[in-house]
Parts: sequence; C-alpha cells; structure tokens
Amino acid sequence: MDYLYYPQPLTDLIVAFSRLPGVGPKTAGRLAFYLLRNPDQAGELAEAVVCALKDIKQCSVCGNYTDIDPCKICAGERRDETMLCLVEQPRDVVALEKTGEYKGRYHVLHGVLSPMEGIGPDQLNLTTLFQRLEGIQEVVLALNPTVEGEATALYISKLLKPLGIRVTRLAHGLPVGGDLEYADEVTIVRALEGRRQL
Repeated sequence: MDYLYYPQPLTDLIVAFSRLPGVGPKTAGRLAFYLLRNPDQAGELAEAVVCALKDIKQCSVCGNYTDIDPCKICAGERRDETMLCLVEQPRDVVALEKTGEYKGRYHVLHGVLSPMEGIGPDQLNLTTLFQRLEGIQEVVLALNPTVEGEATALYISKLLKPLGIRVTRLAHGLPVGGDLEYADEVTIVRALEGRRQL
C-alpha cells in the first residue's frame, strides 16, 4: 500500500480502520483523511467509541448489549414469559424487534458453533440459557441459515427436546421481491418445506 508515504500516525489510523469488517484499504484511507479534515467529527467519534466501550455491557439475563442491567427487554413486564428466542448476535434482536411481531424473551448466543474457528459449545452463551428454561414452553431458534447456524440449531434442539420444550426454527424461503430463477436450490427447498395455506 502507499503507507510508506504517510506519516506514521496517519498510517496507524488507516490500518486501524482497515481492520473493521467490510472496510478495505481505500475506504480506510478515505475515512482517515475525512477525519483529519473534520477534527470536530473525529472528536465526537472518539468520544462515542470511548463511551460505548465504557457503558455498554452484556445483560446478565439474556446476553444482549445494554447500558442498564437487566436490559429493557428483560425488564419489560409485557413479554411472553413462555417463549424464548435464540439469536446469534445482539443485532439480531434489533432485527426481530423491528417487526413488532415477536413478544417473547430473547437469549443471545454471541456466535455459532464453528470447529474451523475453534468455537465450540463452551464459547457460546449456553450456560445461562439452561438456567432460564423454567416455565419456557417454546424455544424459537432464529439462527442464520448458514452451515454453522444449522449445526448450532441442531445441537441446541437435541439438548432441549428431552426437556419437553417445543423447539421451532424460523422459516426460510424466498425474500419478498426476489426472483425464483435466481434463488439457490436450498432456498427453494426450504421455501417449499415452509409453505403454508392461504
């Protein structure tokens, strides 16, 4: 890269930005130069990062990111206490909450099983899950439809079924506005399996 031509602090800033997911070297350079031209925004960004790292923690109940413990969802009295939705990451809670359809509780795993990356059951937020199962009638597995997500869903369902808890999985299928001819075979099979009567 062109790092040889930049002062070391600028090079360090570009390298730091390029470590962020989805940020390549050119975008990292643009971000670094933008902040140098706009020092007020750089200060706001730095302050926001420091505050987030200081104030955000995991909810002791569900594992979601929060600034209060327990989080607002766990503290909410109008949630269905018999349903628990398992998600991979805190951002998945936001995606489900935006629909306004799910009214139960959540549990954030903070990952999925991935032997290639050295992530086994001990690296997931499973211990607190099994401490929360009293009174739960249904666990909804809202994990991404990846190989790792499917393996994690299968692993968790095998652990939960002997406990007499109903285990369900989000339906998978064709996205709204998508074309059937561009969908892969697995998506089409899942769409057929998850079909419902109109």
